[in-house]
Amino acid sequence: MRLLHVTAHLGGGVGKVLSRLVEASSRRADGIEHTIACLAMPEKTLFVDHARAHGARVVCAPDARSLDTLVREADVVQLEWWHHPLVARWMGATAHPPMRLVVWSHVSGLGLPTFPSRFLTLPHRFLFSSTCSLDAPAVRQLSDEARARLGVVFSSGGFDDLPEAPRRGDDTPLRTGYVGTLNFAKLHPDLMDFVAAVRIPDFRLALVGDPTTADALHTEARARGLTSRLDVRGFTHDIAGTLSHFDVLAYLLNPQHYGTAENALLEAMAMGVVPVVLDNPAERQLVEHERTGLIVRTPSEFADAMDRLATTPGLRATLSAQAAAHVRKRFDITVTADALHAHYAAVLDEDKRSFDFRSVFGTTPAQWFMACQRPDIWTPDALGCAGAGSAHAQLEATKGSVFHYRDHFPEDAQLAGWARQAEHAR
Repeated sequence: MRLLHVTAHLGGGVGKVLSRLVEASSRRADGIEHTIACLAMPEKTLFVDHARAHGARVVCAPDARSLDTLVREADVVQLEWWHHPLVARWMGATAHPPMRLVVWSHVSGLGLPTFPSRFLTLPHRFLFSSTCSLDAPAVRQLSDEARARLGVVFSSGGFDDLPEAPRRGDDTPLRTGYVGTLNFAKLHPDLMDFVAAVRIPDFRLALVGDPTTADALHTEARARGLTSRLDVRGFTHDIAGTLSHFDVLAYLLNPQHYGTAENALLEAMAMGVVPVVLDNPAERQLVEHERTGLIVRTPSEFADAMDRLATTPGLRATLSAQAAAHVRKRFDITVTADALHAHYAAVLDEDKRSFDFRSVFGTTPAQWFMACQRPDIWTPDALGCAGAGSAHAQLEATKGSVFHYRDHFPEDAQLAGWARQAEHAR
């Protein structure tokens, strides 16, 4: 089977899962020929190199004619979707060759970006990467017949690249960290309230990732006398080495965040790092309270959880072992691959079809952008009208924000105007 992945880029969680799927496919000799059309030139080549090393053809920044040829040659086209402007540009083209289309969404649709209801019914299959997406407003509106063409495949890249969880001593000081995206569209905007609430002497939180919010975090820490509690580190490729030096993962995300399978969280659990997460929809699908981690709701509850883990080494050891065993089995790369293969087999029995995405998303970049906004969360005139947490995604330079779309489509006057309005909220 010739499988074409169309993706905006091969970074982050998407890059890992696609490159590991290629590796698993090669190892299993399942007969799938993977081609990845990466619409942007890669900023980091780690996952591009990994996919190519295991037999995938990776085509970076193809022109429209070349991409059409790849679509025609494919038995199945899998669109990796999260409302990126480059994907919107491709979908907004006047015509596409007939294809068997599987859309795999890497955002939850619960906040921003959301799913247009008609988008869910357009392809041969629409796959979510977390069961939390089944509660998205657009999904709840669908008929039972339409829901039959939906599916859930958690987008885990597996853990073949990680060693077994290391043994951790009972008498060491509690080492707490966070690994992942460091912008407030993902990270909790009131993170310092949680840091301040911890009662453990000499508590320190290490933040590992591209330090996009480092200045804001340091400024707030200084203002609140919390400088000694924050250790903002940069991006690292040595995830295993980093996680082996943590006991606890303080995975405190924005309640309106867009994520789903949360590979950074799953990798930490696989390495035996005990997760403390907020009671958000995506995290509830990944962490079982009191069995594979702790779920909290407030800074006070976070402080209580940290006290328990610091003073009860037996609890910490039990949660660590159960977290590692559970995620390594439930989210193994073969589980992801098998689930996807079942959907490929189903759509291969169906005919290729032509798609006019413009009927769902509109014909201009401004319309493409607005198609995935919810007026109860964001409008150009009322940024973040549903609360401060919901606004951060639209204040980012990327992540499908109005600025992201404006930068890709500078000729669109409507986007430029909306960006000027939003600039005042930054």
